Parts: sequence; structure tokens; C-alpha cells
Amino acid sequence: MMNLHQLPNQRPNEHVVSFLRRQWFAILTIVTAFSILTGIPLLGSWYFWDTIQTWLDHPVIGPFLVILGSIYFLSIWLFAFLEFTDYYLDTWIITNERIISIEQNGLFNRTASELDLSSVQDTTAEIRGILQTIFTYGNVFVQTAGEKSRFHFKSIDNPEEVKQLINRLVQEKRAKKMT
Repeated sequence: MMNLHQLPNQRPNEHVVSFLRRQWFAILTIVTAFSILTGIPLLGSWYFWDTIQTWLDHPVIGPFLVILGSIYFLSIWLFAFLEFTDYYLDTWIITNERIISIEQNGLFNRTASELDLSSVQDTTAEIRGILQTIFTYGNVFVQTAGEKSRFHFKSIDNPEEVKQLINRLVQEKRAKKMT
């Protein structure tokens, strides 16, 4: 059990049961895309270096290519940074009382939602494709009757175990309410 010093709106006797982030394989796709998008132009410029050197020596074409290349590589860097920020700051906290979802959408937009376990109606684990099956990661959907009708845990480790954990906590919460 992970110990967080302070939860938002922490309730009496509430404790963290699970703290979830996206699976490491999700960051691998960002690194792969970044490597391909930077590697292909660099390999191409190395292969055609004589022609590119001639273009760079030209008084008009040279500066234009430098500016164009700079814009391209800075755009790729910005894309990778934004994707990594989204990956790193998406977190889900499961306590014995509720589920807290904190999702980063872009650089300056964060959505934090919470859901009381007593309002959970359905939990679904989803593993799609060969990579998710091999690395045992996927999505968990928590269905409620509230305003935000579906919580989405994206690309987390062991989604079936997380689903079972949520279902167990919901049953325990309902059993406590009955007594």
C-alpha cells in the first residue's frame, strides 16, 4: 500500500489502496516515434550529405533549410515533451472510499475527478491486441450513474486485477452500508 501524505478532500479513516500510472510500455511508443521522426531525416542527410552541403552553402537556400530543419526538430521535441507530460501526470488513486482520477490534457489543462465507491455500477477490464496481451496492460472502465458516467484508466498494468480490486472494495463498502 502506498502512503500519500495528503489526499484531496481526505475523509476520516480513508487510506490509499492502490496508486496507478500508465504502464511503462506506453512511454516506449513515445520514444519510438521520437526516434523514428528524428532518425530518418538525420540518416537521410548523412546519406545525401554532398547534395545537402551544396544547398547549405547557397546564400538563400542554406538559411532557409536551417530554419526549416530547426522548426521540424523543435516540433518533434515539443510533441515528445507534451506526450511525456501527459503520460507522467495521468494518475489514478483507489482508496477504501473512492476513486480519484487525475488526467493531464495538454500542457495547461488538468482534470481531477472523484467517484464514491458506492456509486459504481459496473467495472470492465479491456486488453486489446498482442502487445497488451504479452505485457499484460490495458484499460479499465468504471461505469456510474453520476454526471461523469465512465471513468477510464488508460494503459495500466494488470487491468483484470485492478477491476477485481475495485469490485472487492465496492462490495466491502456496500456491506458496511448495510450494517
